[in-house]
Amino acid sequence: MSQENAADLNAPCKLFSPLKIREIHFRNRIVISPMCQYSAEGGFATPWHRVHLGSLAVGGAGAVFAEATAVLPEGRISPNDLGLWSDDQAEMLAPIFHFIESQGAVPGIQLAHAGRKASTSAPWEGDKVVPASSGGWVPYAPSALAFHEGNPAPHTLDDTGIQRVVDAFQAAAMRAYKAGCKLVEIHAAHGYLLHQFLSPLSNHREDRYGGSFENRTRIVREVAVAIRSVWPEKYPLFLRVSATDWVEGGWQIDDTVALASQVKPLGVDLIDCSSGGAVPHASIPAAPGFQVPFAEQVRREAVILTGAVGLIATAEQAEQILRKEQADLILIARAALRDPHWPMQAAVQLHQPVPVPRQYARAYQGHSVSTEIFSLVETKATNGWVAS
Repeated sequence: MSQENAADLNAPCKLFSPLKIREIHFRNRIVISPMCQYSAEGGFATPWHRVHLGSLAVGGAGAVFAEATAVLPEGRISPNDLGLWSDDQAEMLAPIFHFIESQGAVPGIQLAHAGRKASTSAPWEGDKVVPASSGGWVPYAPSALAFHEGNPAPHTLDDTGIQRVVDAFQAAAMRAYKAGCKLVEIHAAHGYLLHQFLSPLSNHREDRYGGSFENRTRIVREVAVAIRSVWPEKYPLFLRVSATDWVEGGWQIDDTVALASQVKPLGVDLIDCSSGGAVPHASIPAAPGFQVPFAEQVRREAVILTGAVGLIATAEQAEQILRKEQADLILIARAALRDPHWPMQAAVQLHQPVPVPRQYARAYQGHSVSTEIFSLVETKATNGWVAS
């Protein structure tokens, strides 16, 4: 064993250290990333979402995000995406948020609009365009440029349409708050609508929302301001970005640093650094931790909290990212699908108290366990939702 690794064994564990952002306490640095399930009905959560998100909350993470949730019906990636354009949809999410919190995790939601990548089928159905005859619709985008050749060109958003999108993000954030959510993330990555405005590959506008960096980033700033105007000051606001398009002439890491510097004074607390998705032909060098350098650069140069995501699969890998101060949170996605109790296993591997529900504690005999369950303050709101 090297001297460096020997020293690591004696250093305090970073992955299971708490973090406070505004007035929200994360019990550890593990966040379950938003992951589309393509299992909603008319934008409404189903029993699948209760079980899926509930099992992830039981697993011991510091926060659990619900999937990319459309702020407008035409903003869904597929007809089976979650939505938050109505109060009734929020009411279906409320018990899920409260169960997540009851297990000690911060309940979060990612608000999204798919733009030109909307109206497609689930991955297991081929990611094909869903025609109107099968419940689909013509998407909206910054410019009338289809994502794939041969796909129908999207409608171009005018100023009224853009304002409608901004207002919808704001209204969805308010609904999330009333339903008991404590953490919102704006989705401006993976080639969806806000990313489409950011990238010159998909934004060919010549008005105040296109052309210059200042213009292309305008809608993201407007969405951040709109959400922060209704989102409680005590709750965090995250922004997910694709740090690079991986294509020459596209959005680059220096653009991401500049955007982070723009949105920080607007009330964005953390940049969640992913990459790619703007165009289908990008060559992405995917490998374990391949996006971590983006989180590190944004953290250092914009002086803002960052989250690292992308093929982070082991506890040791996550721990080293935090020790090297490359990010402040670790977002786990596919690894959590393979094992919803990934945080428990990570705690065992790092010799930390296991964040385990009392009901599961007997499975960890011989290990130090933490069985504290956060109790909810069950105050009935006037609309009948439980708010804490």
